[in-house]
Amino acid sequence: MSADCAGNSTCPANSTEEDPPVGMEGHGSLKLVFTVLSAVMVGLVMFSFGCSVESQKLWMHLRRPWGIAVGLLCQFGLMPLTAYLLAIGFSLKPFQAMAVLIMGSCPGGTISNVLTFWVDGDMDLSISMTTCSTVAALGMMPLCLYVYTRSWTLTQNLAIPYQNIGITLVSLVVPVASGIYVNYRWPKQATVILKVGAVLGGVLLLVVAVTGVVLAKGWNTDVTLLVISCIFPLVGHVTGFLLAFLTHQSWQRCRTISIETGAQNIQLCIAMLQLSFSAEYLVQLLNFALAYGLFQVVHGLLIVAAYQAYKRRQKSKHGRQRPGGPDVCGEKQPRETSAFLDQGEEAAVTLGPVQPEQDHWTAEVTSHIPSCRQQ
Repeated sequence: MSADCAGNSTCPANSTEEDPPVGMEGHGSLKLVFTVLSAVMVGLVMFSFGCSVESQKLWMHLRRPWGIAVGLLCQFGLMPLTAYLLAIGFSLKPFQAMAVLIMGSCPGGTISNVLTFWVDGDMDLSISMTTCSTVAALGMMPLCLYVYTRSWTLTQNLAIPYQNIGITLVSLVVPVASGIYVNYRWPKQATVILKVGAVLGGVLLLVVAVTGVVLAKGWNTDVTLLVISCIFPLVGHVTGFLLAFLTHQSWQRCRTISIETGAQNIQLCIAMLQLSFSAEYLVQLLNFALAYGLFQVVHGLLIVAAYQAYKRRQKSKHGRQRPGGPDVCGEKQPRETSAFLDQGEEAAVTLGPVQPEQDHWTAEVTSHIPSCRQQ
């Protein structure tokens, strides 16, 4: 995974640190402001989402980590493999292929937790997956890069940003643990904090998208890398959902694993690119990382919009009175719909045929239930 850089002007060790990447000279202050602002917002968002986590459910995921195992398989199995296949399929240059592979080997990002909340996913599983994938990245990132780069000729050393991974882990665990404690001690206040956090999460997505566009302005653009940055997160969402479905996860977990698979930690990818490549290569590679971040936000918002539209349609459909039938409160939804929209695995309703001896009792009870249609 490393190569001799002696005498090579493109090696980071032989490049001057004073020379910023082309097109980045005027963005130093903006990058600093963005870094500080995003760090504060991420901490607040993770604290608020921690207020939705129940310690018992979180412990259940850790004690029986089947969902976490499937998520890690998607994160460090499917994503690096997809990155390798994309690099081969598009015939990328070695340094471009390395950037795509680095992106595919990164752990999940905080954006996945925001999107999971908006699609009624399993927040306990989402936060567990993000934390576990960040810890696993300490060993899995070097392993994935070593396995998939053996057939490539590299002219630079690849540096794993262990310090950045550690900072990310601390900034994730501390706010979430604080939120869990608040939810345990003051559940009513935790509900209010969670609502505020959902709004902050939307602002965070907007800030990430706008900043990515601003920072990429004026850069040289490689069309092939832009195409890959567009389809890569989408492939991650689809393959993650399919693998979760094939392993018989609940619909709620399928949505969660799908979001977690396609949403990568862009900050770690950028840090590794800056540590491993010279300014000449960073012109294209940082542009790819920012474009990936922009497209994963766009794809995530489209998934949220599609889910919310489907949810409203199902609620409207089952809220209407059946033609030619009585208007009965508490009418059960079909199994597929209730399972797809459930707030937990236990919420799925299993329907069965009504026993003959229950017919008279059901008719008697429903005859005393007033109509629940809102006038």
